Amino acid sequence: MKTMKKSILLVFVMLAFAASTFAQTETATATATIVTPLTITNTNNLAFGDIAVDATGGDVTISAALAPVRTTTAPTHVTLITTGTHPISSADFAVAGLTGSTYDITLPADGTVTLTGGGPAMPVNTFTSSVASGSLATGTETFYVGATLTVAGGQTPGNYTGTFDVSVNYN
Repeated sequence: MKTMKKSILLVFVMLAFAASTFAQTETATATATIVTPLTITNTNNLAFGDIAVDATGGDVTISAALAPVRTTTAPTHVTLITTGTHPISSADFAVAGLTGSTYDITLPADGTVTLTGGGPAMPVNTFTSSVASGSLATGTETFYVGATLTVAGGQTPGNYTGTFDVSVNYN
C-alpha cells in the first residue's frame, strides 16, 4: 500500500511537470503618452455696445467673428448707437494644445447667462462660435463667440455686466 501511494504521488508529480512543459509565456509592453493639456484664454470680451430702447424692446445680436456684426430684430424699438463710447466685440478665445489634434467647444446653454446692472437683468442666449470644433494644426488657434441679448422695453439706463463659461475638450 505504501508503494502504491508513492507510485500515485510519482504519477501526479510527473503529470504536473508534463503539463507545465506545454505552457507558453510571452511578454507584452504597456505604453502611455501624456500630452499637453488644452488651455483656453479669453483674449477679448463680448460687448454689445451702446443701445437705446423704447417701451417695446427687442434683441441685439453680436456675430461670432474677428470683425463682428451687430444687428437687432426690432430696429424700430432698439437703436444701435454707432457713435457711442462703448465698442462692440465678439468674445475671443485662444486655445493651445497638442499640435495636429482637434477639440470640441462647449458654449453656455440658453437661460444660464444674464447681464445685471441698473435695472432688470437682461438674458443672453443663442451663443454661437466661429467654429463648431477646432483644429490645432499648429498647436494654437483662436475662435470667436457671439450671442443675442434681449433688452426689455424701457430698460433702465446703465452699465450691465455678466460672465459666462466656454470650455474646450480634446476629441
